[in-house]
Formats: sequence, structure tokens, C-alpha cells
Amino acid sequence: MPKLKFERRVPYTPEQMLKLVADMRTYPQFVPNCSNMEVQPASDDALLARMTIRFGPVNQAYTSRVTVDEEEGTITAHALDGPFSHLDSCWSFRSEGEGTDVRFEIDFGFSNPLIAAVAESAFAAKQDEILDAFVAEAKRRYA
Repeated sequence: MPKLKFERRVPYTPEQMLKLVADMRTYPQFVPNCSNMEVQPASDDALLARMTIRFGPVNQAYTSRVTVDEEEGTITAHALDGPFSHLDSCWSFRSEGEGTDVRFEIDFGFSNPLIAAVAESAFAAKQDEILDAFVAEAKRRYA
């Protein structure tokens, strides 16, 4: 699966958007299909985040190493386990005029070819919906 990129411009500051995306414990409240999130420190500069996603009757959990870089305005994640052969994502937040350009990039693949055939395109399509959920949550929190 190719690397996917999504962008939105929002009327909030980069700091507000970084704080929202870094608030991983609240994801089950607004991120589509996220049914649980556990977060714990991994080191001085990283967190371990275990997300459970639900698609109908199927639940699947995976753990990512997440790094929040406030100075650079980025949040990066690298999956350590779960159904993926690889999953790497990066959020970036750049001031633009009166708001912020939010960019979300994700590169992933499923380790099981059968799951890949069934779920890969749906998972890719879901990313746009997820970004929209973050924009809606920013409006709820900051408007």
C-alpha cells in the first residue's frame, strides 16, 4: 500500500492541535472505531500506546511507540506489533495565516495477505474519516 497523505487547514494554533493529537487517552471518545487506548511512558522522549480498534464484531489491538516533538510540531508513531507488517505515521502542525495546516501521513501494510486483501482499502479510506474526527474534536474543544 502506498504512503497516504491527508491535509486540513484549521482555525486553531499548532500548539492546540498538537495537544489534541497527543491526548491519546481520549481517542475512544471521538476517533472512529477506537474502542480502547492505553498509554504508558517508554522512555524520556517516547510513549507506548496500545490502541484497540473495532470493525463490526472484530477487535484488534496494536502497540505503537509514539514520539511527541513540541519544538518541531510533530507526532510520530511506529507500530511494534499487531496485524501490520509495518505502520508508520506522522502528524505535523504548521502555522499558516490565522490557523494551522495539519498534515497526517501514514504508511502501512498488513502482515497477513488475506487480511490485506479484505481490509487494506477500507483501512486506507478510514484515515480521511479519522482526520475529520480530529478536526471536529478541535472545534468542540477550542471554538
